[in-house]
Amino acid sequence: MAAARLAVGMAATGPAPAASPDLPLDSFLLLRDQVRGTFAFNRTSLAGHFVGALVIELMFADTAPSMLRLGWGVLFALVWLVRVGLAVRFGRNEPHVTAGLLRRLRVWQAGVLAAGALWGAAAWLFYGYGGAASQVALVLVVYTFCVASVPILAPQFALFVVFVLLVFVPAIAAVAAEQASLSWQLAIVMAVAMGMIMVLGRNYRESFDSNVELKLRTEALAVQLRAEKGLAEEARRQAEVANRAKTQFFTAASHDLRQPLHAMGLFAEALRQRVHEPEVAQLVNSINESVDALEGLFSELLDITRIDSGGVEVNPESFEVGDIFRKLRLHFEPAAFEKGLGLRFRGSRHAALADPLLVERILRNLVSNAIRYTCDGSVLVSARRRGERISLQVWDSGPGIREEERARVFEEFYQVPGTAAATTSEQKKGLGLGLAIVKRLAALMGAPLALRSEMGHGSVFTLELPVGRVPRAGVRSVPGKAPIGITLEGRLIVVVEDEPAVREGLEVLLRSWGATIEAFESVAATAAWAEASDCALVKPALVIADYRLQQGETGVAAITALRSRFGIALPAIVVTGSSMTGHDKEALEHDFHLLIKPVLPNKLRAMIAFKLSK
Repeated sequence: MAAARLAVGMAATGPAPAASPDLPLDSFLLLRDQVRGTFAFNRTSLAGHFVGALVIELMFADTAPSMLRLGWGVLFALVWLVRVGLAVRFGRNEPHVTAGLLRRLRVWQAGVLAAGALWGAAAWLFYGYGGAASQVALVLVVYTFCVASVPILAPQFALFVVFVLLVFVPAIAAVAAEQASLSWQLAIVMAVAMGMIMVLGRNYRESFDSNVELKLRTEALAVQLRAEKGLAEEARRQAEVANRAKTQFFTAASHDLRQPLHAMGLFAEALRQRVHEPEVAQLVNSINESVDALEGLFSELLDITRIDSGGVEVNPESFEVGDIFRKLRLHFEPAAFEKGLGLRFRGSRHAALADPLLVERILRNLVSNAIRYTCDGSVLVSARRRGERISLQVWDSGPGIREEERARVFEEFYQVPGTAAATTSEQKKGLGLGLAIVKRLAALMGAPLALRSEMGHGSVFTLELPVGRVPRAGVRSVPGKAPIGITLEGRLIVVVEDEPAVREGLEVLLRSWGATIEAFESVAATAAWAEASDCALVKPALVIADYRLQQGETGVAAITALRSRFGIALPAIVVTGSSMTGHDKEALEHDFHLLIKPVLPNKLRAMIAFKLSK
């Protein structure tokens, strides 16, 4: 702004240097806006000047000498026409450099001063020739032009002062020179009016400066805001890239790290089948428990990642709470019994409207935490109807949670300090992700989640869901154990697995269960074997395929190739090392069941029995 003021001041008070460099962009824009604003008044200003000149010529047509009026009129017309031409030229071709703007502004300022000098000359030359009415009209014209110049010239205050002096001083002198009785009094009044006009111009200039300063500050803030917005956008983009990288890392890591765990569980179970010593069986149990614990940690990490990356879909439906309660009882009763705790369920007849898989996951985490941190007493899982809501609650008689810790227990990796967790082999202290998963899943469903706790008396977690309709009889599937005792003797099972250790582990384990095995590492090898087989002599009972094979192939392609040869009814199980890729829809489309690595042998045996019993 200071640079722009300097440029305007140079134009108003003296010539600019011949080779003046351009101003900075903000100052140039300010100067351009000022020149535009000045020329924006040209049409009205020039029209007013023309009307004023016409009035003076008409008022003094009969009293002032003709040559005097003609000379003044010619000079005024020349100045007026030059100003009109300048206005038209500027409107058609606006300068785009500082020098051009300043040059045009100087010409305009010269025209203003010339017009001011002509108005002052008119007051001096014509005042003595008219009567009282003409004299008053002349003074009013002079006063009007000075007042009207305030919004146009006051921002260029030096120019404004010179213009007012050029107009008013000759008029005051002409009035004072009259020999009338009130001439001096009128001259003093005009001088006071001139002073008031200058004060008004100064106030307008200060207001103009404040507005300019405010505009510059606003523009600076806008520039800063754009810069900060750009930084925020860049930070958001980097966060998205980091989030995608994290998701990709967990996807790859979960697959690659689950592979050896999966193979270890298979080899351990095969070892149990061959060696019947109690000590070996106990070691195998310990290995399988460790694999199961690691699988639980993987699941928690992957659940957090899937939720944060938007990989979890909510599919609400009406379901009976008792279905979930029966699953929870089967899963957690042994752990509760081992700790000497009672595990009770109440309200299983109620129905809720939500995603049953997500609700089950929430309750599993809450019950697991309750059993883990309760050393004496019981755990109660209940469902209560309250109006149009179902309150699912998990009560425990544990040590309770301090008030300052209650908000933080839902944070990732946070564990309440000083709380003794269970030390049994099945309930080790985890990563502190269980309640973080609970909170995220509840938020995903839009279900309110609350915690109440009292030190020394336990805690209760409450999840509120809409009331659902009880499913019709015969629709609900009754959970039960699969016929694990079904024999595999003489059954041909095709294994498609590109990881040698896992493939070998599956072969050893399945053969120990009595099955006949054909194992392949690629879709091409599987398809070639199928084409070469005699369907009358060879009939696979089941396909077990890894999802991700080499060279971008999938186990689904291997299943399709086998079914095209042996029939679409061929049962299939797909084993995958990633739970984040959303294979559920694909499983429905191609009629196969999913198992997530590492697969414990008892889970694999139960799934095989289920598939072969269909």
